[in-house]
Amino acid sequence: MVPPASSTERLTLIDPERPMSQTTITHRPSEEILVLRPSRGWSALNLIDLWRYRELIYFLIWRDVKVRYKQTALGASWAIIQPFVTMVVFTILFGNLAKMPSDGIPYPLFSYTGLLPWGLFTKALSDAGRSMITNRSMITKVYFPRLAIPIASVLSGLVDFALAFVVLIGMILFYNNNPNLEYQVVLTPAILTLPLFLLLALITSLGVGLWLSALNVQYRDINYIIPFLTQFWLFITPIAYPASMIPEKWQLLYALNPMAGVVEGFRWALLGVDTAPGPMIAVSASIAVTLMISGLYYFRRMERTFADEI
Repeated sequence: MVPPASSTERLTLIDPERPMSQTTITHRPSEEILVLRPSRGWSALNLIDLWRYRELIYFLIWRDVKVRYKQTALGASWAIIQPFVTMVVFTILFGNLAKMPSDGIPYPLFSYTGLLPWGLFTKALSDAGRSMITNRSMITKVYFPRLAIPIASVLSGLVDFALAFVVLIGMILFYNNNPNLEYQVVLTPAILTLPLFLLLALITSLGVGLWLSALNVQYRDINYIIPFLTQFWLFITPIAYPASMIPEKWQLLYALNPMAGVVEGFRWALLGVDTAPGPMIAVSASIAVTLMISGLYYFRRMERTFADEI
């Protein structure tokens, strides 16, 4: 028999016949009952739980950033070194040797602008895909919305993105203030759309990350698939080459890669290229939203098995 709750007690009930949610029921003005129900099937997403546990998400983001560069000699400088060195390699291989076109943009600036959102995406893909396994101790011991883990993994990448973005600003200033260089970056009102493309990159990252993190709980093969997937995805994304190289009849199919619209959108917003890749962005955005919504539902469907499978 369960004794009645006093004015300072909270009673936790488990109802296995209902979807996962957290509901506070007021039985009397001085009494609260906290009800926790496990998810069942394609249950409602109950995203309100994320708001209740927002401080946990902040903590997980801070922890991920702090641990990432712990006991490293260069610390957060790696967030700048990695994309910069990749840009140098791309410039030598694709810009100088392969003579890849760059839509009239200096190749270092062209490739680095594409590497910025790409770095955010690949880091989120890797961290979110493995997030449930790396946080298994939390999952098996305490209740909280499991969605908080992959979401924090994705958002923590914004710190690295911000540091790498500072280098891009320096490159733009270099080209605009060097009289020996013919190219200058002309900032246009399109730059106001940059936060939208950043949001689109996060949506894409979260959508794919949710699928991979849920699948990784049951199939550890995902740990080996993620690096291969990242390498393959790099070559079908217009980072080392412009999307204009793709024949027009294949442009729509190419836009099914959501990162194609993100990268081309970044270049349009930052570098002031002539026209916006409207159709490509529209298709890529639709795919990104579809990935996120389906990833949310699949994650919540599998959430009830996480503690047992891990």
